[in-house]
Amino acid sequence: MQQNIDSVTINFDVDSLLLLNITLAIIMFGVALNITFQDFKQILKNPKPVFVGVVSQFILLPALTFLLVWLIKPTPSIALGMFMVAACPGGNISNFMTHYAKGNAALSVSLTAIATLLALVMTPLNFQFWASLYAPSAQLLKTISISPLDMVEVMFLLLGLPLLLGMATRKFFPKFAIASASYFKIGSILFFLLLIVLAFSKNIAVFLSYINYVFVLVVVHNFIAFVTGYSIASVFKLSKKNKRTIAIETGIQNSGLGLLLIFTFFDGLGGMALLAAFWGIWHIISGIILASYWSKKKIV
Repeated sequence: MQQNIDSVTINFDVDSLLLLNITLAIIMFGVALNITFQDFKQILKNPKPVFVGVVSQFILLPALTFLLVWLIKPTPSIALGMFMVAACPGGNISNFMTHYAKGNAALSVSLTAIATLLALVMTPLNFQFWASLYAPSAQLLKTISISPLDMVEVMFLLLGLPLLLGMATRKFFPKFAIASASYFKIGSILFFLLLIVLAFSKNIAVFLSYINYVFVLVVVHNFIAFVTGYSIASVFKLSKKNKRTIAIETGIQNSGLGLLLIFTFFDGLGGMALLAAFWGIWHIISGIILASYWSKKKIV
């Protein structure tokens, strides 16, 4: 049954895809309302935590994902889904999770800004590089026509442009930005979850057939992501607040972006879409559990 998932496609029509594009752009705009140009100056003043966070997200997690794929040998489409999620930047709810976990909210915002910019290049590059190293997924990639430059263009429209517009709004209309940021974030996240539910309600048979197989992989993969972030921050002897922040930034991936790229460039390839969708649901649950635990622990 697991092998069949490589030939399954998720039914997601053009109108739904357009709504998903708009929703993700609005989510990024809402996140950017909390980002100022001053945040980038702070990175230059104290670059070490940001450097560690970037290494964790864009180097260690994709590399460890490849190792996990090599060890468990999932079907090619599932492997591609894992590589796609690992190649994405931090998720849009990481700032909220960090604040709730008593982490470094300023560092979280700075990482969101820099990771979003780096993702324009690093997400297509990481995905293509690691997916091509695993023979089964490399073979599947050969059957799919995909241009990295096209992916960069889509990434800019979904991440780069909303980021710049949100930051400009914060600079020139600060009162509006501060007052509306939380509404943008909560509303767009709820709408995004609704889109996922609607998409998979049309594919309920596929959803139920592979839920056990995909869910276990997502839980393991997500756990590794959290541990990776916390461990690399410990190696560099960062503060506990920064350790929590980098763990959350690494474990909360922008799977919504991954899902959109999958529908745009891979025609909703079953294993990829299911894995990214499950991740999008699970990382909210795991993130809240972890943040709740840390919120009750004193930082000594």
